[in-house]
Amino acid sequence: MHESNEDNITEAVLGRVRGASDPRVRTISEALVRHLHAFIREVEPTEAEWEAGIRFLTRTGHMCSATRQEFILLSDTLGVSMLVDAINHRVSAGATETTIFGPFYVPPPEFPNGADISGHFSGSPLYISGTIRNVDGAPLAAAIVDVWHSDAEGFYDLQKLDQHPDHAGRGRFRTDTSGSFRLWTVRPTAYPIPNDGPVGQMLSAQGRHPYRPEHVHFMIQAPGYRKLVTHIFAAGDPYLDSDAVFGVKDSLIRTYQGHIGGLALDGRTMSGPWFSLHQDFSIEPSA
Repeated sequence: MHESNEDNITEAVLGRVRGASDPRVRTISEALVRHLHAFIREVEPTEAEWEAGIRFLTRTGHMCSATRQEFILLSDTLGVSMLVDAINHRVSAGATETTIFGPFYVPPPEFPNGADISGHFSGSPLYISGTIRNVDGAPLAAAIVDVWHSDAEGFYDLQKLDQHPDHAGRGRFRTDTSGSFRLWTVRPTAYPIPNDGPVGQMLSAQGRHPYRPEHVHFMIQAPGYRKLVTHIFAAGDPYLDSDAVFGVKDSLIRTYQGHIGGLALDGRTMSGPWFSLHQDFSIEPSA
């Protein structure tokens, strides 16, 4: 066959990619061609619309930098990141559920338990504590717990490097012999994902807001166990039902306990309003 047309082009392309020597490459390539061609047949884009789509992807790439990954935002806002996460992390009963990684992680500095990681962030003090256990309930000592979150205005430290070159709102801790960790920081808030680029324009065109509900990120690692990446969301947040990246799960919603003065759980004397958040995590053995 030398002539390609609307009726035979899909099979012609499939015939070419079936020559891939790697079976996985062949499977992925065939599926990509089938679904992409089916999409084109369904929407029947004009040439101008297809060119606009290519320009959109080009702008998305141009927005990427060392501190911003627009393609992750695109994947997140289309629900693809959560679907990939769900497929790859089908947890067993009793294990803490996962959610998306997000675009604002970098390896954090390590702190001793009880340290304050707020750095240049300002806001209401927040005391975070928790334990890391396996699914049988046994505590895991020396587990690595990475924590990161936004400030009270909704910005991560990576978004303010031009003003503050040091990290804030992120830190690494190791659990003690009882599997516990604890730290001080400031309470974050709901925030919009970066929406000054092509992904923001897409959300606007789709009639969607760019906001994520208030949350704290956790990544937990221990030898012999599956890495856990998750968030803990603040109960009552107005964006829980419309998270721009579809990351909310009911099991990950917790109430931030409010306090006025008094003694904190670590014995610190407090003045004014502050909050505490306790969360126990259960992780699964490695496959």
